Amino acid sequence: MEGLEKELNDLSVKLEGKSKVEVKAAIDAFETKNKEVIELAVKSVKDEMQLKLDAIQAHADKLDIKLQEKAKKDVAKGDAVKSAITENFDNIKTVRKGNAVQVKAVGDMTLALSLTGDQPRDYNFNPVSVPAPLVNVSDLVGNVMISGGTYTFVRVAKGEGSISAQTEGSSKTQIDYDYSMIDVNTDFIAGFARYSKKMANNLPFLESSLPNELRRDYAIAENSAFNTVLAAGATASTEIITGKNKIEMLINEIAKLEGANYASNGIVITPADFYSILTIEKSTGAGYGLPGVVTFDGGVLRVNGIPVYKATWLAANKYFVGDWSRVKKVTTEGLSLEFSESEGTNFVKNEITARIEAQVALAVEQPAALVYGDFTAV
Repeated sequence: MEGLEKELNDLSVKLEGKSKVEVKAAIDAFETKNKEVIELAVKSVKDEMQLKLDAIQAHADKLDIKLQEKAKKDVAKGDAVKSAITENFDNIKTVRKGNAVQVKAVGDMTLALSLTGDQPRDYNFNPVSVPAPLVNVSDLVGNVMISGGTYTFVRVAKGEGSISAQTEGSSKTQIDYDYSMIDVNTDFIAGFARYSKKMANNLPFLESSLPNELRRDYAIAENSAFNTVLAAGATASTEIITGKNKIEMLINEIAKLEGANYASNGIVITPADFYSILTIEKSTGAGYGLPGVVTFDGGVLRVNGIPVYKATWLAANKYFVGDWSRVKKVTTEGLSLEFSESEGTNFVKNEITARIEAQVALAVEQPAALVYGDFTAV
């Protein structure tokens, strides 16, 4: 009987965590195996064994209820957990004391779910920047270097009298001239940028990129200042647009200048007017076609052989036609770009100052050589 009791105790341990169906099958197998022994046992012992079997059955019923409740909760957790239980069922059903199993749900990997930190990158350390002006005023004019801050040139104008044929026995005709001393004072066009040394160390492209940005913005500022001088110093156009297109207006300006003995060598217009000229129709509805006096070759538009420049610093609808050799850029100090770690509080703040500047001016030496017009003038 002691052996039977020990076997019964072992059965109780083995049934821990089993389902109701598995418990019943184990009990039935136990009873069948030990039927003869049990029948030979005294009734009291049999009753005691039956009590233990009933206790085991009650315990199994409670376990079964818990398993059913857990299954319901697992269903609510989603398909991933359900799939994990299904795939690992063979391992789960063998769970007992001393024999555990670990179950992990398997899912699709995405960057958001499976990656910690940033993904690898490829860097382009050539900053994509705003382009420089298509043409600068300094590209069109000559340059004069001076040692001081004032440039003085002499402008001559015809005074009174004339030169004419002499009548025999009479006095020759007399002529005089008037001279004007024109002063042009140079001024600084300048700006600076300040940045930390840490920024310079952490951004390897900064020291090569920043000079380009500063030079571009200096050119924009210089063009704006010089355009104001040109508009004020040039001769205002008297051309009337009525009945003329833009090409005809420009040709008339060229003719007037040449009539005054000035040889035009450059026309400056806005990009919008440049392309407007390219789309002028031969006649209404006849399609595009430039007249023979206008050519467009290699990206260069010419009117009567004179190149046309696209200037973004020019106001809308405005234009210049003239002899640009009669306009000078005056320079006391040329364009300079310098870096300083000791300027101001830079030393104690670990900062660097980048400064760009030039001391310059623009001299319209002969106003009659340059015409300033408007395509919308009436």
